[in-house]
Amino acid sequence: MSSSELHLPIPGHPIAAIATPVGVGALAIVRISGAGVLAIADSVFCKAHGDGKLADAAGYTAHFGRLHDGEEMVDEVIALVFRSPRSFTAEEMVEFTCHGGPVVVGRVLRLMLDHGCRLAEPGEFTRRAFLNGRIDLLQAEAIGEMIHARTESAYRTAVSQMKGDLSKKLGDLREQLIRSCALIELELDFGEEEVEFQSRAELTAQIEALQREVSQLIDSYQHGRLVSEGVSTVIAGKPNAGKSTLLNTLLGQERAIVSHMPGTTRDYIEECFIHDKTMFRLTDTAGLREAGEEIEHEGIRRSRMKMAEADLILYLFDLGAERLDDEIAEISELKATHPDAKFLAIANKLDRAANSGDLIRAITDGTGTEVIGISALKGDGISALKQHMGALVKDLDKLHEASVLVTSLRHYEALRNASDALQNALELIAQESETELIAFELRSALDYVGEITGKVVNEEVLNTIFDKFCIGK
Repeated sequence: MSSSELHLPIPGHPIAAIATPVGVGALAIVRISGAGVLAIADSVFCKAHGDGKLADAAGYTAHFGRLHDGEEMVDEVIALVFRSPRSFTAEEMVEFTCHGGPVVVGRVLRLMLDHGCRLAEPGEFTRRAFLNGRIDLLQAEAIGEMIHARTESAYRTAVSQMKGDLSKKLGDLREQLIRSCALIELELDFGEEEVEFQSRAELTAQIEALQREVSQLIDSYQHGRLVSEGVSTVIAGKPNAGKSTLLNTLLGQERAIVSHMPGTTRDYIEECFIHDKTMFRLTDTAGLREAGEEIEHEGIRRSRMKMAEADLILYLFDLGAERLDDEIAEISELKATHPDAKFLAIANKLDRAANSGDLIRAITDGTGTEVIGISALKGDGISALKQHMGALVKDLDKLHEASVLVTSLRHYEALRNASDALQNALELIAQESETELIAFELRSALDYVGEITGKVVNEEVLNTIFDKFCIGK
């Protein structure tokens, strides 16, 4: 990037924050950014070798020295200097790498605050990077997603978005929309002459092509959501079927309280586990039965609510139950009620049923559902269960591998709105409606696409996005 291409920001008030996790560690980082931060750094930092100042140092240089609070030495640190606009925020920045004890880090941060910085708000460094034009809004969100990624798939998707792959795709869409808008709005300037700068047939073909591209991005959201958030997996079944035991076994820890008393679980419990690069968001729910009192009734209502939102339902039943006909009816009803969810029936307490094979075949024949036999308490069959769960979402990592994925509900809704506007434009053209109405719909589609990357944005959206970041980012 040449100097003529660089965007020179208007630096904000100097801010400071701890950029590393709170706790005891070998090293920690305190970063400062904004107007005058080099002068602030020089007022508390002395180089170990030479008398040069950080204000005179080149960007991307490291300097060993000491931080002082008056006559008192605070710590030996390394100061990294970043010059505007070639820094994360595009402002002047200094990062102090100090020793990682919480008292030390707190003293370094307090030193910056005492000499003119204010404590940064959540995500304020990234927010300044966006406002100063170094990244777009989608890339800013991708930074947060990369930090919180818990699987390789989520990490790869976030990196792709941070590199700008989705931004480029949306940028191309936006350029095509701008061209279409420009031509049709030019007609408005020559309204009295009734000039068409582009035939309606050509405009229709262009909008239909744009609609297909937008639809592809919309369709990718389902897979993008699974990659980013994990597979929403509900463990359902009657009381005492072993749901909480299964949750604990899959997690490898005692997360849920296990009791032989039916109805112990009154509310759902959510935890995540990763199998073969796929994250499953497990939800242990209250047992499905006719509730005897108000609290249990509410727990069952919430169980059914979570099943309605699930990507995968694991229905657990006890092989030792007296009436498996009830289980057949429950499985059939749940499959009919939740046709969009993947479904897997699990026969628990395999070790206690002498005729388990016959019972499993009866359930399979009665419901047309594959049944996996396990012992949640002893761990028998758990490896096979995990493999079956993975098989149900086996295409998750392969789908859209060579293309971009939409992972954010905000992006998805904006694209849906853009698609609706394009559809409205097509209908208006088919009806030979006024040019002003067609132009309005195309301009609306342009604005909706621009909302994703921040070409069109408001303060409320920014606050919602950056409030989710940690303070040092």
